[in-house]
Amino acid sequence: MKTAYQAVLATFTRIYRYEHLGSLAAWDQAAMMPSKGNDARGAAMAELDVLIHHTLTSSELAANIAGAEQENLDEAEQASLREIKRQWKTANLLPAALVEAKTLLGSHCSHEWRTQRQGNDWAGFLANFREVVRLSREEAQLLAQTSGLSPYESLLNKYEPGMSCAELDRIFGDVKSWLPGLIRQAMERQGNKVLLAATGPFAIEKQRALGLEVMALLGFDFEAGRLDVSHHPFCGGVPEDVRITTRYTEVDFMQSMMGIVHETGHARYEQNLPRENVVLPVGRARSMGIHESQSLSFEMQLGRNPAFLELISPLVKKYLGDQAAFEPANLAAMYTRVRPDFIRVDADELTYPAHIILRYEIERALIDGEIEADDVPALWDEKMQAYLGVDTKGNFKNGCMQDIHWTDGAFGYFPSYTLGAMYAAQYFASIRKLHPDLDQQIAAGNLEPIFSWLNANIWSQASQWETDELVRRATGEVLNPAHFRAHLEARYLG
Repeated sequence: MKTAYQAVLATFTRIYRYEHLGSLAAWDQAAMMPSKGNDARGAAMAELDVLIHHTLTSSELAANIAGAEQENLDEAEQASLREIKRQWKTANLLPAALVEAKTLLGSHCSHEWRTQRQGNDWAGFLANFREVVRLSREEAQLLAQTSGLSPYESLLNKYEPGMSCAELDRIFGDVKSWLPGLIRQAMERQGNKVLLAATGPFAIEKQRALGLEVMALLGFDFEAGRLDVSHHPFCGGVPEDVRITTRYTEVDFMQSMMGIVHETGHARYEQNLPRENVVLPVGRARSMGIHESQSLSFEMQLGRNPAFLELISPLVKKYLGDQAAFEPANLAAMYTRVRPDFIRVDADELTYPAHIILRYEIERALIDGEIEADDVPALWDEKMQAYLGVDTKGNFKNGCMQDIHWTDGAFGYFPSYTLGAMYAAQYFASIRKLHPDLDQQIAAGNLEPIFSWLNANIWSQASQWETDELVRRATGEVLNPAHFRAHLEARYLG
């Protein structure tokens, strides 16, 4: 009888239920809550986070984990205990007062950011941001004390377990060596091609209807989730009740539609995690890089594929009007147009990694104490100029204030986006080996080869395996960024 292990499972079942409520409170805060409710909501969420922290750091749980380690656990249970201990160890390095303070400050800073960004109010944002950086550095120092990691790496490992700055520097350094030339070549090739602009306005209710039909095509389970609107698109909730959001503008349908495709990738992962372990860490997404690999499998590998755009061209015409811009070839040209610009979430596939690399370099220097919060705008503009040739001087709204991630201290998250793009390219290289006619199947509306492969190799595996082993089992090798470069060269120079 594995009594200690069963007691540990009972505790984590309770924690999952707390986290369920917290995730819905966070979704409502971003999508539905009236602005005057933010202080009370932040306090309630901080109280819940402290409750979860107390549960994780209780002497009873520590004793049960120690007891479970002495029991005769099978391979699956050992993997489960491994993931439980990882979460437990992290919690025990942080005092409850810091957990509470970070949640309260993050809620306040994120809420204020919504209006400060619109007003290009860097000075107002900076007052809160300095405090977010201070608390994040405090957290990073505490996590780094026993891990042998740098302060920034200790935060990075919250999102990418096992990843090091040395490995990121190697990966991103390689990308920086060939990406500028590839961007230049792609823009030269596209320079003489005629691109028809879609004529708006595009009614928001029509864009929403289009998005819902595309979600259905992509297999979203509407009995286990919903679509809403927020300032910054995201996927939240829990596997049984996934909440995704997008944002609309009547002058541009492209942003909302591909944003929905992206978030649906996240949602399909969540909705297909193994239900028998859904309350346990081993039943959750393996890392944020793996999570982003799902959204980018949907958005980049599938969504911007000319075969998929051929498939949905009739749907775009159905909801937004029958115009020449919505012909498949022109849609493909629209969604693969390379143009360095300000905004990360609107960036084309080719310039996107540059947005991520500059954020990684800035946030690493910030957490490791090499720069201060006040230094961010100048460094941001310097790197935007160097990497993309874009001037952001004085344009805080479309520069260093554009993302929500830093407002609540999510330092270490940004690398997950480009790691996810690399994993996604590697997955599709494997899928294409099994299905050489994949593009023809996509154009014909048969997306099942993609979904079946992802379900068998990623979704159903959750956190049973550590990241390298998960990817090796799926593709035959650990992360190999060469697949990413090969994908980009084939799409933009082929």
